[in-house]
Amino acid sequence: MGLTKTQIFNERQNSLASLFKVLAHPARIAILQYISNQRGCICNDIVAEIGLAQPTISQHLKELKSAGLITGEIEGKKVCYCIDLERWKEIQTLLNTFFEKTQFNCC
Repeated sequence: MGLTKTQIFNERQNSLASLFKVLAHPARIAILQYISNQRGCICNDIVAEIGLAQPTISQHLKELKSAGLITGEIEGKKVCYCIDLERWKEIQTLLNTFFEKTQFNCC
């Protein structure tokens, strides 16, 4: 969708679409699931767990971090990744609001 087309939609619709776009890749879902079960993890840990190449994992981490879904803290030469709980609460509110206002009354 071109940048000019997003202007015809409201902010919440654009926010949800951007979020779903980031979550649309199964590797990112796997990374989020792995990180959510750790106290913190390093990119190499994720590479070993997921089984993709390090540059591929790094690209997915970059997308997740850009969306605010994860945070990364530098520990020496390594970056430790964690779920951004504040952002997850915002996402939960966005989704709850979406489904609360949606009426499922079709056939």
